[in-house]
Amino acid sequence: MNWTRILRLLVILSLVMTNVGCDQLSKSVVREKIAYHETIELIGDNLILMKVENTGAFLGLGSTLHPLLKNLLLLTLPAIVLIMMLGIVVLNAQLPKEVMFGLSCIIGGGVGNVFDRITYGSVTDFMHLDFGIIRTGIFNMADVSILMGTICIFIYSLTQRRILHTE
Repeated sequence: MNWTRILRLLVILSLVMTNVGCDQLSKSVVREKIAYHETIELIGDNLILMKVENTGAFLGLGSTLHPLLKNLLLLTLPAIVLIMMLGIVVLNAQLPKEVMFGLSCIIGGGVGNVFDRITYGSVTDFMHLDFGIIRTGIFNMADVSILMGTICIFIYSLTQRRILHTE
């Protein structure tokens, strides 16, 4: 029994489930406590909570697609990609820790949104930021997980490229 592999698997699954758990917990609270299109200003009009159900993808893209095509593009294909990504993270022991962390965040966020599509037929979004040049659509914690994971991998990639070019 290889304890290093078991520990690594437990870390990966913990990271994925932590991201899924934070996403689903926050969405559950929003579904219970905030009415549709109710606006709650947390930091003036810079951080606003507003519950919406997104039947499409990012910023509602694809919400008007035929249901069969929508299920294929927004449910089946993402589920397959997430399973493949999880396989890569679990089976590739040579994957750098930063990439493993980033992919685990991306997988957790993706699973959170796919779970919503399966369970509710849409994804619950509820946060909006407006800090001048930083302005977002309405998003959720799964989107934050995906963004954090992507940034982590991007930064790792940049630092590795810089290290390789200076040697």
